[in-house]
Amino acid sequence: MDEGLPPSDPQPVGPTVPPPLKPPHPLLAAALAFGLFLTVGATTQLLNPAFGVWFTEVFLFLGVAWVMLRRAGFRPAEYTGLTPFQGKPALFGFLLGVANFFAVVVPIQFLAQRLAPEWLREMFDASRLFEGQTPVELALLLGGVSVAAPLCEEFFFRGLFQRSLTPAAPASPWRALIITSVVFSAFHLDPVGFLARAELGVLFGWLLLRTGSLWPSIAAHAANNMVSSVLFLVATHSGLAKESAPDDVTDWRAVLGLALVGWTALLGLRAASRHAPSVWGRGPPPDDEAVRSTKPVPLFALQLLPWVAAATLSLVVLGVVDGRGVSLSVYDVQHPVPPLGKNAAPGLQAERKALHQLRRSVRKGEMPMELYEEERLRQSKAHEPPKPLPVP
Repeated sequence: MDEGLPPSDPQPVGPTVPPPLKPPHPLLAAALAFGLFLTVGATTQLLNPAFGVWFTEVFLFLGVAWVMLRRAGFRPAEYTGLTPFQGKPALFGFLLGVANFFAVVVPIQFLAQRLAPEWLREMFDASRLFEGQTPVELALLLGGVSVAAPLCEEFFFRGLFQRSLTPAAPASPWRALIITSVVFSAFHLDPVGFLARAELGVLFGWLLLRTGSLWPSIAAHAANNMVSSVLFLVATHSGLAKESAPDDVTDWRAVLGLALVGWTALLGLRAASRHAPSVWGRGPPPDDEAVRSTKPVPLFALQLLPWVAAATLSLVVLGVVDGRGVSLSVYDVQHPVPPLGKNAAPGLQAERKALHQLRRSVRKGEMPMELYEEERLRQSKAHEPPKPLPVP
């Protein structure tokens, strides 16, 4: 033993401090989700709209956000504010969503419809999604719009994108909220409804900041979609949407009356919130360290495996349950026919209606596929633009 060396100080033994977590990059998340939305999501919705809506919401928006948050070391449900569930704030968010629909969304959308040219309104007419659906598919569509879309889109846009983009206090969160609202609206690829959806994004993001929970945003989103879907179905089944001209479906006096009712409800909710402050929940969301995962992060392949397996299985089930419908959809994509405007000639409308009826019969197996293919091909060629004459 060398007595000339001084004794070394013992090193303290204690728990190691884990490195700080970095939230997923919001732009990377948006780019990945948008790319999958334009490819995989669009393909599934072309094959079957009702199935495609659920597939897109669950596997693209919810799945992408969940895997990215888990890979970053967070507990996804806690990070986004999905847990714990808060009943009073959620109910308040739902009522706020209904009131906001009549007070703000209806007037904005009315003005947008008035200013947009007819060809643009026809191109981005979301009501076509409900055309030609069976009762089961219509129920699935309404469930997708009213349940899957609010839950999964809020999880991605507000829970991941906005939360990851928001700077730490005391910096203002409004820049992140506005950017998220614009991105949220742009994802819908609807220029006519852009401003209305951007306003909704501001409302949903503000609710997350104010309550610290994702459920008020989900509830407000669900309320908006439910009310708009119910009003559309009522107008469709009552014949108003078919018998009226496109510019006369909604009168400005009716819009003004709905807006006054909506603003009255908004003022009433504001007054009620002062007497029941519990509707504002727990306040701002917890910091990143408070939602750190206590379990080791699994390999990336192991995180993807259950999502990819479930998505693949759902596609297989679709092919087994609705193989004829999928084949018809593929043929429709190969031989497109342009949508008819509401002012199209009665003969063209009757011809198109007969085509839809033939498609339903073929899908049920009541008629051979070849009959529909021949008629679809004929109508597709009839609407082809004329070929230019050869230059001598």
